[in-house]
Amino acid sequence: MNIAHIVCSYPPYYGGMGNVVLETANGLSKLGHDVEVITPKYVGGVENEKGITRLESIVKFGNAARLSKISSELDKFDIVHLHYPFFGTANLVRRWKLKNTNKPLFVTYHMDTRAPGWKGLIFKLYTKFWMPKILNSADKLIVSSFDYLESSDANNLYKKNKDKWLELPFGVDIERFYPQPKSGALFDQLGLSKDIPIIIFVGGMDEAHYFKGVPVLLKSLAFLKGQKMPLQAIFVGDGELKEGFEKKAEFYGISENTRFVGRISDEELPLYYNLADLCILPSINRGEAFGLVLVEAMASGVPVLATDLPGVRSVAQDGGFIVEPNNTEALARGIFDYFSKNIDELKLKEQVRKIAIEKYSLDVVVKSLEDEYKKFVD
Repeated sequence: MNIAHIVCSYPPYYGGMGNVVLETANGLSKLGHDVEVITPKYVGGVENEKGITRLESIVKFGNAARLSKISSELDKFDIVHLHYPFFGTANLVRRWKLKNTNKPLFVTYHMDTRAPGWKGLIFKLYTKFWMPKILNSADKLIVSSFDYLESSDANNLYKKNKDKWLELPFGVDIERFYPQPKSGALFDQLGLSKDIPIIIFVGGMDEAHYFKGVPVLLKSLAFLKGQKMPLQAIFVGDGELKEGFEKKAEFYGISENTRFVGRISDEELPLYYNLADLCILPSINRGEAFGLVLVEAMASGVPVLATDLPGVRSVAQDGGFIVEPNNTEALARGIFDYFSKNIDELKLKEQVRKIAIEKYSLDVVVKSLEDEYKKFVD
């Protein structure tokens, strides 16, 4: 099959949606399909990539972009798969579908849109007026968990037509993310101690990812330092908020044992996960719907601690622990309890790896998606 995946952001931009599409496209390609990812072109972005079409956008704001030429790109595909939200372009795909009713359109509903201030108001209006039209134009709708969908902005659409929806979790390459010995060279490079526990956070540090909860985690680390708990922290990710986070770490007096490593390569990421004893996802609201980093950590044999948010909790409760969102003390207590209580860490590491293989293996997830595609293509 000739398949198009349309997404608002894509590597090297650091974000969950783009990484999901990257892994999915690679998996479908291995099954013999021709896959093209269509995404906005960024200044300083990568050029001439095989299987990727980066379109110019006259209007662009954050991850929103209007790809005015997208309609002319879609006619050649057997399957068109839109990843929502994609402000500025999702409605153009809907219009294309109205003119091409014989072409199957899949839409993955990644998350509700949330933002503070005036941007949040725009999101709310868009969700009320355009989101139902866009989702209703699809032949098949996909969500990473029904737990998230049942309390999401799309819940009414789900209740009206449950048969149209498919629950399909995001998968990871379990041969890329797997348990391996902690890298002594990486310990030395980061200047970290092998004798002090390490937590890791992986995520975007730009305005589009404000909901990741980094300030809450930093404050929790400061609280734990006040409790004389020895702990080291690695923050992986980049964006315009990173410098402010580093200043917060200095202000809280935790910078000595905190490392902001910025963007790292795909090859390095598994090594960083394996350096950690616990992966933290402290997201504060429904902008977080799944938490692919949790699955990457679990596949690496690293237990996880995340917040009690729909979708996120369905992953975290399998591979670790959940705490109340946006609560500094609850997060600090969760971290403290993990390292202080008599937990069989070896058994837990084996358990989370097993869960990742059984529930989130990329091969299994992509095969399920392929089977769904085949129902719509002769």
